[in-house]
Amino acid sequence: MKHAHVKEAAEALFNEQRNPFGAFSLGSETHHAVTIPDAVRRCRWIAVDINASAFGLFFVSPSAERARLVPCFDSDYPSTAVATKFISGANGEEMVRHTRISTAPRWWADNGIASSQETFKDLAWSERTAPLAPGTNGIAFPVHADRGQCGLVVFLGSEIALPQDALYEIHARSFTLFAAVARMRPSDAGRMRSISKRELECLKLTANGNTSEEIAKLLKLSVHTANQYLTQSTQKLNAVNRNQAVAKALRLGLIE
Repeated sequence: MKHAHVKEAAEALFNEQRNPFGAFSLGSETHHAVTIPDAVRRCRWIAVDINASAFGLFFVSPSAERARLVPCFDSDYPSTAVATKFISGANGEEMVRHTRISTAPRWWADNGIASSQETFKDLAWSERTAPLAPGTNGIAFPVHADRGQCGLVVFLGSEIALPQDALYEIHARSFTLFAAVARMRPSDAGRMRSISKRELECLKLTANGNTSEEIAKLLKLSVHTANQYLTQSTQKLNAVNRNQAVAKALRLGLIE
């Protein structure tokens, strides 16, 4: 009965389409104008509300064989935080599988302080998982958007404060944030220079977790040429690094 009540409360909040971008519904045209810096700023607002010290937004990679979380941005934007590199590595594979079939939040406590898990352990509709980044505490919210896109909004910190009655609102705001980021296509497409087939192949292989050396071998290229294709596609997508180029290509439907 308790679980059913929790699920109903969460669904009610999602249906309200609560919005960290202002007093507009999820369908508002204002979402088309959102930029990555806007999204970073609004994700930081959510982090502040739960006293998280770091955050990140990830897209799920298209590969069923090499499940991976592709970072779009984190709290170190435009750089990439160390924790993000762990989350988008092998540690994220099980979380990807969970995200594809569920919206239940997952939390972990791995900072060595016995009291750390007290923040999360009594939260209904959430489950404990293996740490996504060693030595950290955090909670990950699976999120879904149009065109079958799904991902994860992650908050980290040793002093996160997340009472039960705030859990559903934070999850709903994460859903809305992800939906806004995933719907950047209208504003981005007009500014994007044409990307070649080879550049897209390199991006897709990167999304599947391949290194430059592996991409070069698979496409029978030199490592220098593979890196050149990735650099060119990153510039054409107006991204700050190849990880963000992959995330942007996923959002735009350029790769699957």
